[in-house]
Amino acid sequence: MLSFVARRIVIAIPTVILISIFVFGLQKLLPGDPILAMAGEERDPETIAFLREKYRMNDPVWVQYATWIKGVVTGDLGISLRTNQPVTELIAQKLPVTIQLALMALVFALVIGIPAGILSAVKKGTITDYVANVVALSGLSIPNFWLGIMLILLVAVKWQALPASGYVPPGEDLWLSLKTMLMPAFVLGTALAATLMRHTRSAMLGVLKSDYVRTARAKGLAERRVILKHAFRNALTPIVTLTALLFGELIAGAVLTEQIFTIPGFGKLVVDAVFNRDYAVVQGIVLVTAMGFIVMNILADAAYFVLNPRLRKQ
Repeated sequence: MLSFVARRIVIAIPTVILISIFVFGLQKLLPGDPILAMAGEERDPETIAFLREKYRMNDPVWVQYATWIKGVVTGDLGISLRTNQPVTELIAQKLPVTIQLALMALVFALVIGIPAGILSAVKKGTITDYVANVVALSGLSIPNFWLGIMLILLVAVKWQALPASGYVPPGEDLWLSLKTMLMPAFVLGTALAATLMRHTRSAMLGVLKSDYVRTARAKGLAERRVILKHAFRNALTPIVTLTALLFGELIAGAVLTEQIFTIPGFGKLVVDAVFNRDYAVVQGIVLVTAMGFIVMNILADAAYFVLNPRLRKQ
């Protein structure tokens, strides 16, 4: 297994290099000059010259990239142009918040989406199948920001069952932290559950037609065992892939939900950095997000190795 994962890591290295080039290069194409924004309204020429020298903006682009990538390799993503804090420190503060939100949303998605997909496939053509598909289509169609606002009005304002917004670290109060994250996690999880349901249904329909499932039924095995042990296990490969990609998508795409529920996570950090033209922070966030996607894909490959015995013979 170690050699299998090692090969995947070696394949990922050129991808990381290309991503770093795109992240740095595209950032330079954005309109606006962060140095002019930092210099203030008067924009004293001496101040501008000092800031350009301090942040090495006068160097050629390739020199700036070489300096930045050297820092990345050593764990230094640069200094924020707005707060003068290390980007690594800012990400370390905000990333755990978004990871907690993403994990809770993924739990909702898995608990709702996979059972619904299995049930829809087994009951194909029945009212259960139609209801599951309608619910899934609704989950994909309803915007997260609208669902979030409706939940705040109903659950937080009218029923006063959960906090309307804010964030409490788990280390301070675990129960209150879970309560504050419950609504935003449900909002994110419903859309993902709909996607998982559709893919699970499709994968299960393909597997249920296979010869080994018919053989298992012919042997007189209980239908529940046939579905869960023989069919679902062999349908897991696309579901594992999708789950890994969805988790990476949650880390990168929880911007609107974090804004609605006032959660100080990754999304708010990237929005503030873009509006403030804080190049170092934007570059660091995009690079970390891309690395997260790569790591999740490697973990998905490792899961294939465990689930599929044929890979162990390679």
